[in-house]
Amino acid sequence: MNRFASLSVSILAFAGLVGSLELGDRAQAAEAEPIVVGATDWPWWRGPSRDGLAAADQTPPQSWSATENVLWKRTIPGRGHGSATVVGDQVFLATADHEREAQSVLCLNRNSGDLLWQTDVHRGKFETKGNTKSSLASSTPACDGTRVFINFLHDGAIYTTALGRDGKLLWQTKVTDYVLHQGFGSSPALYQSLVLVSADNKGTGAIVALDRATGAVVWKQERPKLPNYASPIVLNVAGRDQLLLTGCDLVTSFDPLTGKKLWEAPGSTTECVTSTVTDGGLIFTSGGYPKNHLAAMKADGSGQVAWENNSRVYVPSLLARNGYLYAVLDAGVAMCWKADTGAEVWKNRLGGTFSASPVMVGNVVYATNEAGRTFVFRATPAGFESLAENQLGDETFATPTICGSRIYLRVAANENERRQEMLYCLGNPGK
Repeated sequence: MNRFASLSVSILAFAGLVGSLELGDRAQAAEAEPIVVGATDWPWWRGPSRDGLAAADQTPPQSWSATENVLWKRTIPGRGHGSATVVGDQVFLATADHEREAQSVLCLNRNSGDLLWQTDVHRGKFETKGNTKSSLASSTPACDGTRVFINFLHDGAIYTTALGRDGKLLWQTKVTDYVLHQGFGSSPALYQSLVLVSADNKGTGAIVALDRATGAVVWKQERPKLPNYASPIVLNVAGRDQLLLTGCDLVTSFDPLTGKKLWEAPGSTTECVTSTVTDGGLIFTSGGYPKNHLAAMKADGSGQVAWENNSRVYVPSLLARNGYLYAVLDAGVAMCWKADTGAEVWKNRLGGTFSASPVMVGNVVYATNEAGRTFVFRATPAGFESLAENQLGDETFATPTICGSRIYLRVAANENERRQEMLYCLGNPGK
């Protein structure tokens, strides 16, 4: 049984009772219901293992066009940069419709693309400032098998909302006030009974754990008053599960259940976007403001930096596999380093500017640039091997979702001076 086939079993194994937790005031967490998702699902940001590595035994297409290997496509109202979340026979997607001033979650049928429901989470009071590359729906939903969780910036604050899989609103919790700088795109992370949400900003930055069933705050930690955009990631590293957050000039590790700070060290830039990955002993962090920065840090609490360089991997997240680190730089260069030493193994220019993170299937990487061009290449220590290049739409900021041998790709096309988003489901017909 591979690690993806056993995903439901492993999640059930660690989802037990969470008793009274102490962090300042005493907080009571509800009993942890099992997180139940399938081996062919993509339940949250960066996939089942939270690192951009898709199941290696699947066979998604390597070539496509607007007509080739398209199983279905669906017009998406509004604008968003969040990825598709796929659980069971449903696909969940966040969007922000500026005409209606509505921030919503859409649910599509996984097999046909038909719209099953659309729930408006917030209405009115749309933000008009921020980076032109940002959107008001840049968070990727997370699904525990029963509920769908989403983060939105609305009316000067960050809110986390839980919906049932039928689209009904179950609860909504204000996480913190938010001073807008570039934008907001942090995605919720699920761990046992909790929804973990980060909202770094110049005002009242915080990382918060909410009860999955009720939305009650279980623990909350204040953060430095600095802009930052990274999503919280729980990884098993140095022998234990750690909630890792980079940015605000720090690399910080928390106990995900209690919020206790395990360790913290200087080692990142102020503003980070990427999600941390690990090889089990080191974690890899990167940022792009005020300087370009890529580093490997020991996660044993020592805060020791094993190596670093000045590569600009600011927005697309990294990939770590079999002792090597792979990346697509923002400026369109694919690179490989030895994970333990940082020694450069190879690099190859792709072209264009990248915001979406690459996804790896076995040793094949799918990387989509902002102009909608996806580069498919084999990435091994032996070198770079181009397999295909595919154009779809005119603009892409969302990371591809790859599960069940299908690719869910969110793109935008400009037709008659009007921007229209679409979600494509790509696959090999008959498989």
